[in-house]
Amino acid sequence: MAKLDETELMLKDLTDAKGIPGNEKEARDVMERYIAPFADEVTTDNLGSLIAKKTGDESGPSIMVAGHLDEVGFMVTRIDDKGFVYFQTVGGWWSQVMLAQRVTIMTSKGDVTGVIGSKPPHILSAEARKKPVDIKDMFIDIGASSKDEAAEFGVRPGDSVVPYFEFTKMNNEKMLLAKAWDNRIGCAIAIEVLKQLKDTDHPNVVYGVGAVQEEVGLRGAKTAAHTIKPDIGFAVDVGIAGDTPGVSDHEADSKLGEGPQIILYDASMVSHKGLRDLVVDTAEENNIPYQYSAIAGGGTDAGSIHLTANGVPSLAITIATRYIHSHAAILHRDDFENAVKLIVATIKKMDKETVKQVTLS
Repeated sequence: MAKLDETELMLKDLTDAKGIPGNEKEARDVMERYIAPFADEVTTDNLGSLIAKKTGDESGPSIMVAGHLDEVGFMVTRIDDKGFVYFQTVGGWWSQVMLAQRVTIMTSKGDVTGVIGSKPPHILSAEARKKPVDIKDMFIDIGASSKDEAAEFGVRPGDSVVPYFEFTKMNNEKMLLAKAWDNRIGCAIAIEVLKQLKDTDHPNVVYGVGAVQEEVGLRGAKTAAHTIKPDIGFAVDVGIAGDTPGVSDHEADSKLGEGPQIILYDASMVSHKGLRDLVVDTAEENNIPYQYSAIAGGGTDAGSIHLTANGVPSLAITIATRYIHSHAAILHRDDFENAVKLIVATIKKMDKETVKQVTLS
């Protein structure tokens, strides 16, 4: 793999970290290490979401920029007498991307390597080959010969199971391949936003957030937003890329490298018109490329943020990403960098009067 620069090393550390919903500590520790130098203080709420505060004008509006720490994964539910491990999905999975994939079980004795078992085609009937395997019938092989041996390895019900994949810079070095882009890229955006605001004036208080448990119901963003009480909320996440074979423009028309996505609508919220217009105007004023997107079957942390207290004008800004909710996904570095530029440029405008006008739009 080509040598990684400073930003890519951060992205590697974030994506290589393990953290499914309910067990995000490893990913949170990595995010804290990178964001703390640019924050005035770093705290966590009682569910475990990380909140990094950067004060510009302490009497100005509060701006929340939230990525989520968790990635889709699995949880051990039982171990059979032969030592095979059965599991529950944690977050949304499609069965066809799971078989024969390597996983890591996080146990009290350390990490245990496993693979989701699959039957060889030689013993499958022609009819069986046409049918996807039900997730409920899948198991993980950890090389144990019995339930007792699996217990000796440290595996027990409730343990987190995380997809295994290493960060890779592809031959086109702008194309980055990794697990957990959903949503360590949002965490990286929050880090970079605070970094770029470090020695600049901004008329507000900015909170860079790594929320927990997004993949199981936008939960951490809800408690973090109750803690922060923001005036404006941004969710930064991945979006759907439509630039691969078999995906029609009707399903998804965003392309890698053509700018961050401004989400118009998703299943968790209708984007706030005033905030959306401000962001789009800012992009055009600064010649920052952007794309529009709508996601009928999914949501972001903005869905929780915008319902906090008496309402928070909120918007999701996402990075078009291929193959999300699988072991490995691809995104374009330019989209990440342009998302940061766009959010920073918008934040610098957001004084009390601008926020008031946005709210009334």
